[in-house]
Amino acid sequence: FLKWLKSLHRYGFAKMTGCEKKSGTVIKIAKLFSYVRETNYGKWFDVKSKTNAVNLAYTNLALKAHTDNPYRDPTPTIQILHCLKNSAKGGDSRVVDGFKAALHLKKENKKYFSLLSKYCSRFEFKEKKDVHLKSRFPMISLSPDGELTAVHFNNRSIAPITDVPYNDMADYYKAYRKFSSIIDDPKMSVNFKLNPGDCFIVDNTRVLHARTAYLAVGSRWLQGCYADKDGLLSTISTLSKN
Repeated sequence: FLKWLKSLHRYGFAKMTGCEKKSGTVIKIAKLFSYVRETNYGKWFDVKSKTNAVNLAYTNLALKAHTDNPYRDPTPTIQILHCLKNSAKGGDSRVVDGFKAALHLKKENKKYFSLLSKYCSRFEFKEKKDVHLKSRFPMISLSPDGELTAVHFNNRSIAPITDVPYNDMADYYKAYRKFSSIIDDPKMSVNFKLNPGDCFIVDNTRVLHARTAYLAVGSRWLQGCYADKDGLLSTISTLSKN
């Protein structure tokens, strides 16, 4: 278990198989190593097609690689998705290491990397009348000593970018497009099919996730929740000492 948790921390991604195929199991999984972070979606949320969906995830359309909830401050740091049903054709999952993508960008164009790490993007989400979430983060976040600390990337949640000086704006958008093309490169992704009883866990500050479109024939039902990364690190620390 400790080896698995360390692997999750090191690579930002892990998978489980043979989980219970029951609603709410995703909470049990989170409590193995951390604490559940409740949001306006609840302690957990269902990912399946809905009529008049307020989120693209609740349709059968494809989702581009993204980090979840960049419009929150702080952003949820761990996301878990547990498969309860999946008889639909399509809907394959995909994960991308955002840190690796950022380093690719830096290698190809240091100016673009500097622009995305220097200036803040804005993110926003509205749901009916009672939820309006806003934040501002650099797409590529660095610590004061230059360490990569987070990637915030979501083409569906980005708001008008107003924090970039006029003279840098054109190059900023070029940098954004270049970063997006690196993330979308099939060579950057790990692809897999979730079967009932499978779940995957991502470090939402680092790893982007996506899915292909799926046919409305059959059923696809995932349950997800958010947890805190500090709980993961605490569990690793205490188990290592024991």
